[in-house]
Amino acid sequence: MANYILTNSLLQIKISSKGAELQSIFHKQHQLEYMWSGDANFWGKKSPVLFPIVGGLKNNTYIYKGNSYSLSRHGFARDSEFIATHQTENSITFSIHSNEQTLKAYPFLFRFSVQYELENDKLYVHYLVENIGADEMYFSVGAHPAFKVPLIDELAFNDFYLQFNKAENAVQWLLSADGLIEKKSIQLLNNTNQLKLTKELFYGDALVFKQLLSNTISIVSNKTAHGLKVQFDDFPFTGIWSAKDANFVCIEPWCGIADSVDTNQDITQKEGINVLLPQENFKKTWSVEVF
Repeated sequence: MANYILTNSLLQIKISSKGAELQSIFHKQHQLEYMWSGDANFWGKKSPVLFPIVGGLKNNTYIYKGNSYSLSRHGFARDSEFIATHQTENSITFSIHSNEQTLKAYPFLFRFSVQYELENDKLYVHYLVENIGADEMYFSVGAHPAFKVPLIDELAFNDFYLQFNKAENAVQWLLSADGLIEKKSIQLLNNTNQLKLTKELFYGDALVFKQLLSNTISIVSNKTAHGLKVQFDDFPFTGIWSAKDANFVCIEPWCGIADSVDTNQDITQKEGINVLLPQENFKKTWSVEVF
């Protein structure tokens, strides 16, 4: 495991080769860190990459061509050792590919790359999935970055709120005790583009949304000019999460979602699953702008 630094005139970011996981976003002029500290008393990760599934599977199991396979929540990429395969002045790319071990849990030949790219005060994160096999490939991919809240030590968690770029009438899909999507939902946003942050908001696990109108969510406060904006285009699902009483909020763009409680566990019929034909590739980008 190694840490890599990428820097420009405004930002310095740090990435670990384990999981290609973002560790730090530091603004040099503001002298502000925007990422969660990774305190293991609450949650020891900072920004895991979710692949080849997002969320949990029913009984951690899926079925493909009549065979059962086991994957833990969010898949194996977050615990895999990535190789830094390409670096420029303003970007770095990490990759893993299928091997004997992955094929036992995930019977597809793939190459998966994560590229971090800096542009002024903005970080772009690109996901590239390549099907290098001879069969159709089924997968999900998503982000799980944890941002520090309160961003300024003198402020409180509930001094901050989420700002959506469009007014939302959005339902929150409830999660079962084992993290599966329930058949019922509750109205959380009623023709509003703001959601006040409270610790209690996350006592029932993540807020899960399908097909938000917005493609940006910001973490901001009326008590400071500092904040951040996450932009995600063409990610059909969104999670917002914090560990109980922790000082962070995750904004999670997903191309994929946890199993529903009534799933038949066939991965080819899984809600939100993506399919790649042989030799095809799939690319998605999200970004975070800090201020």
